[in-house]
Amino acid sequence: MILFRALSALLSYPTEDLRRALPEIAEAIRASPLIAARERQGLMELVDELGNGDLLTIEERYVDLFDRGRALSLHLFEHLHGESRDRGEAMVELKQLYRRAGYELSTRELPDYLPVVLEYLSCRDLAEAREMLADCAHILQTIGRSLIARQSSYAAVLQALLVIAGESPVDSAKVRPVRERAEALDRDWYEEPAFAGAPACASPAGKSRL
Repeated sequence: MILFRALSALLSYPTEDLRRALPEIAEAIRASPLIAARERQGLMELVDELGNGDLLTIEERYVDLFDRGRALSLHLFEHLHGESRDRGEAMVELKQLYRRAGYELSTRELPDYLPVVLEYLSCRDLAEAREMLADCAHILQTIGRSLIARQSSYAAVLQALLVIAGESPVDSAKVRPVRERAEALDRDWYEEPAFAGAPACASPAGKSRL
């Protein structure tokens, strides 16, 4: 379904190619019966935001949101397993799911990266897509809630995915600022220094992108 490909693109790192594709993405959103009016409005606001202004500023905003810590990571298993061995096992199982369906990852991105998952779902039927999204709905809610708390237009994508999964979208009126919680999660992202007296530094592990 082209809608999932469009949503995948919106959550991916913004590039000039993405900006050129925005009219097609907007049309896919407008045409989809899976998108209710409220979610459609939010998605169109995101499309407008990505299409206007300086690209470098948009890129910096994306990095600040999604690449600075775990609270807003788009790697789904990171929210479940962190850096534990269980995450690696879950990755293997997800890769096997892709292979059984006849697909091999053609990028360096990890299989649990949400835009990758959505691209996979764009090649599957709606029933399977809804089931898979429902399985990770609690993670989508967590990310969506954090995005709403930061007043980010990217929250519209998570809200739309929850509705497609048959789940209730996050009630923005009930979202309280989560900056302290987000910063606490981000602190978990820092590793202990390998040498005595050395400052802690952010781990780059798992932060690759398409």
